[in-house]
Amino acid sequence: MMTCCDLGGNAMEKMIRCVEKAAEFTGLVCGIIDNTGKVLICSDDSLTNSDDHFAREFLLSGNDFAVSGRSCYRSFTDSLGNEYVCFMQGTDDHSQAYLNLLTGWVSESIYDANTEVNREALLKNILLENELPGDIPLKAREFKIPYAARRVALLVHLPHQTPMENLNVLRQLVNDQRTDFLLSMDESNVVVLKEIAAESYKQVEGLAKDILAAFKDADPESKISIGVGMPADTLRECAKSYREASLALTVGTIFDQETPIMYYDKLGLGRLIYQLPATLCYMFLDEVFPNDAYENLDSETLLTINKFFENNLNGSETARQLFVHRNTLVYRLDKVQKITNLDLRNFDDAVLFKLAAMVRQYLERQNGLNYDRANRWWQHN
Repeated sequence: MMTCCDLGGNAMEKMIRCVEKAAEFTGLVCGIIDNTGKVLICSDDSLTNSDDHFAREFLLSGNDFAVSGRSCYRSFTDSLGNEYVCFMQGTDDHSQAYLNLLTGWVSESIYDANTEVNREALLKNILLENELPGDIPLKAREFKIPYAARRVALLVHLPHQTPMENLNVLRQLVNDQRTDFLLSMDESNVVVLKEIAAESYKQVEGLAKDILAAFKDADPESKISIGVGMPADTLRECAKSYREASLALTVGTIFDQETPIMYYDKLGLGRLIYQLPATLCYMFLDEVFPNDAYENLDSETLLTINKFFENNLNGSETARQLFVHRNTLVYRLDKVQKITNLDLRNFDDAVLFKLAAMVRQYLERQNGLNYDRANRWWQHN
């Protein structure tokens, strides 16, 4: 069924559904016409986008009901002041009664859709801290949103799918759309604002896993990542939960790309490093890896180091997983010590190397590691 109008997608979907259901129930051709006389929606596709000259004259007349030819017409105005005409095939009492029902149904559906759009706009502004704190309780009451409810923000990032595709998948997972909200923040990010019980954070963990599984089932190659904030006790505090979810997503992207779900309260060292000033990070790298020692480590050596850390400094297990003799592993670790002056078999040196590697990874992702020796003012005498 084709349409042509500037209505919001949700309002148009509701109007189409009303016309389809009415035609199915009555067996009569019916539809909706805009204030220019163009047929926006019709159960007979051949009439969609056609011009109905009588409907335009009918609107100009100021009447709310009329009969013309084989159809009856009724006008209505939505909550935004836009005028429409519903029409129904037939002129008898039954057709007129059906038309009255259709008009009321469509009018209510448009009102609900416009209210939903305004509600979503309010929630987005709250998350982005564009609403005055004192106005939030009043506006929440206007849109029947509970103010003092415990909620958690989940930020779902999907760079290669459209917002509508994202929302359609997520709508199937949100059980109660009266208390839980889906907000498309931009082309790649959707926020799930989930209401939870007082001590039910596991419910959020379960939802995050369900979201991940749903997108992976739909597209195994989907590059989905999810950031989860901490619970907020009021609608105003949801902005903080959203910031936390966004930070979790950012830190996870830098330090742990293999983990698709990142929780704000489980960011580890990544949280600490992310808060450090860039200049301090560069100074730390120069201290741990003087003369660009890290750049002198080849890819094979770096792979060995990563495996060594993954196995908690266990040499035997590392050698087994790399399919090398233990003496070969010892040789490579000696090579690292010679280049960096750090013995990774020593716990303190291993921690220092790991921390410096994470700092370097952070700078590489954020700034590209573009720093010249001439600009290292802390080394000047």
